[in-house]
Amino acid sequence: MRLLVVAVGTRMPAWVEAAWADFARRMPRETPLELVEVKVEPRNSGKTADALLAAEASRLRLAMPGGCRRVILDERGEDLSTRQLAQRLEKWMGEGEDVAIFIGGPDGLDAHFKAEARESLRVSSLTLPHALVRVILAEALYRASSLLRGHPYHRE
Repeated sequence: MRLLVVAVGTRMPAWVEAAWADFARRMPRETPLELVEVKVEPRNSGKTADALLAAEASRLRLAMPGGCRRVILDERGEDLSTRQLAQRLEKWMGEGEDVAIFIGGPDGLDAHFKAEARESLRVSSLTLPHALVRVILAEALYRASSLLRGHPYHRE
């Protein structure tokens, strides 16, 4: 099973790329963590917010491999503890399909795209920069996989 993080936005700061690479490198072979970036729709194009989100949703759909579970990150999504995320990861592994977790752009995700997702998760109640969300998600997935393997990285 592959874990794909499909995110709107490219050209992240070096610290984001370094942190992402570090956590992705640590993931176990049975659950590799991959990043797929899609271009942000230019905000100065004169398009409405809905049109911007629809354009980004089209790019996200094209970037997603077929036959995978769609999970979106959303401020109204399910709030999981680390242990609950580990249990969810274990469930996904048992089902055997790849999992794509989507991070929206500056204005979030298109409503129709969100409705197509099988799950909706929340990273935090705080407003966070999208670049930082990538790093937090990578660390959370690594911590959840460590918990499943009995690795001492996780302490409650």
